[in-house]
Formats: sequence, C-alpha cells, structure tokens
Amino acid sequence: MKWFDERYDFSDLRGFAKKKFVPAHKHDIWYYTGGAALFLFKMQFVTGMVLAFYYVPYFEQAHKSIIEIVTKLNMGWFFRSLHHWGAQFAIGILFIHLFGTLLLKSYRKPREMLWFSGFILLGFSIFFGLSGYFLLWDERAFAAVRVATGGLSALPVIGETIKAFLRGGIDVTGETLIRFYAFHVCVLPMAFLGLVVLHLFLVQHHGISVPLSQEGKKLKQVPFFPNVVYKDLMFWLVLLGIVVTFATLLPPEIGIKADPLAPPPENVKPEWYFLFLFQTLKLFPGDLYGLNGEVVAVLLVTAAILFFFLIPFFDRKSQQGLRSPVFTAIGVAYLAYFVIMTLVGYFS
Repeated sequence: MKWFDERYDFSDLRGFAKKKFVPAHKHDIWYYTGGAALFLFKMQFVTGMVLAFYYVPYFEQAHKSIIEIVTKLNMGWFFRSLHHWGAQFAIGILFIHLFGTLLLKSYRKPREMLWFSGFILLGFSIFFGLSGYFLLWDERAFAAVRVATGGLSALPVIGETIKAFLRGGIDVTGETLIRFYAFHVCVLPMAFLGLVVLHLFLVQHHGISVPLSQEGKKLKQVPFFPNVVYKDLMFWLVLLGIVVTFATLLPPEIGIKADPLAPPPENVKPEWYFLFLFQTLKLFPGDLYGLNGEVVAVLLVTAAILFFFLIPFFDRKSQQGLRSPVFTAIGVAYLAYFVIMTLVGYFS
C-alpha cells in the first residue's frame, strides 16, 4: 500500500468511501439484489472464460466438445454446471431486482435513465442465456432457438431482417452457431460491461432511491463502508454456496446432438425465462378473426414490453412524489402474469 500511495493518490477514493451513506428502512433489502446480480455475472465471466478454452464453435464438433469438457477435463463438469446455474440465478435475481424497482417506484425522477439502463441489461442477460443455451447444439436448444428467432418474423417491416441477422441466413444452421458464439463471447460481454459501468455511474450520481412510503421520514443513514459492503459480501457468500450446491448436486444434462433435418422433439420447452412468452403464444389460435394469430400475439407482447420500458413517462403521480395506486396495480399485474405463466409453462 505504501508503494502505491507513493505513486497514486487514493485519498479521494478513501474520502468518498467514508462519506458515502445509505438510508436504512424496511425495504432496504432490495438494495442488495443489484449487487448480487453483479456478483453472479462476475462469476459467469470467470467460468465462461474457462469453458471457452475448450469449446469448439463448429456445428460438427460443438456437441462433442461439451461432452469432452464434462467427461475428460479435470473439474470440467463442475465449471460447466457452475456456469449453467450461475446464469439461471443471475437472470432470476435480475428479474427480482427489476420488479422490486418497479413496485418501489425507484424509476421516478431523476432516475429514469437508471431504469432504462437496467431494463436493457436484463434484455442483454436474456440474450446471453439464449446464445449460451444454443452453444450446446442439442435437440432442445436447436428447437428453442428456431422458435425464438422464427417468432421475430411476425414483427412488421423489420422482423424478417432481424431474424436473418440473428440466424446468419434463412434457417438455423451452423452459421447460426458461429454467430451466436460471437455474440456470447465478444459482442454481448463488451456491450454488457459498458452498460454496467454506465448503470453504476448513475447509481453513484443519483444516490440510492428511497421508496415513496419512506420519503419525508427521518431515516437512519448507514455508512456504505464497512456496513453495507460487509452485508453485500455476506449475501454474495451465501449465494455462492447455494449456486455451488446446485451445481454439484444437479448438474445439467446434455441432450442428443441436434440434427437440422430432423423434426423438433415432442414437448420441447425453452428455458424458464422464456416460458411466459411461450405460453402467451400458445394462447392465440392460428387464425384470429381473419388475422394471423401469431402476428397478433407478437405485436401485443411487444406493446406490453414497450409500455413496461416506458413506464416512467406514464406514471405522472410518482414523478411528482405522489402515490400512484394504479401503477402499483399494473406492476403487480405484470409480476403475477410473469409468475403464473412461467409456472403453467413449467408444469404443463
């Protein structure tokens, strides 16, 4: 430390850590979900780099390379399992963080950009999951990606272009695998890292949001260091124990190698974070009063997601520091729909 202090001035950083305080109230547990998601993504970067040394992103070798990682590489099964469960928990905690932010109205002025950047980070995380899932090159992943990218063609004007861009052609092929590998290990990490830096900067710039129910009250101010930092570290340690336990006791299976010419397997389902969309599409018939049911479903889902994204502009009362029971009910409805449709899709 003396060697560094002689060359670099850390006094400002130490002063910042000592002067930073966080308000304490009955909802402050939601503050730790963002840090937990960040910790899990750090773990994803580490385990992903280990797997990238041995994975072969070519459709004839991809499935075999995964099997060899699991069966021949020392601790390969553990790193692959840890990467799988880390992704599941990271996306799950990001959803919790998003809905917590929604219900506590933490998106209100001046934190709109925090909401937008966090929402886009969740979108990146889901695409991380989809692209990594496809790298298995098994039947289930192949069918899920074909359905996920095929549904985009229902979007008017730009749908076919987006589908062709993601697939690298007309259909899902070996070109799609190379493209998804590039997204997963290069494009998404760089974009994700830049957005995380922006998100953390905005958190520091605006400070921690206080729920509407706690505004106006004299709240206890807790030092960020060491009080909040130590709680974060304890939460991360418990979370690491849970993920490692899942990775050890429930290693993910590897399905049968994908055959682009074979029909999709029966009862194929996407990952859990796509199930609410999957079930929504199943609710619509092929023909709906003379309209294409799939197109109507995709347009309604797109409109619902866009409304969700722009909710800070619609919730005028919260922007003025007033309670908005209508938007609380809307937030609860979004959460209930997501949970119910996910459970229906999982157990059906």
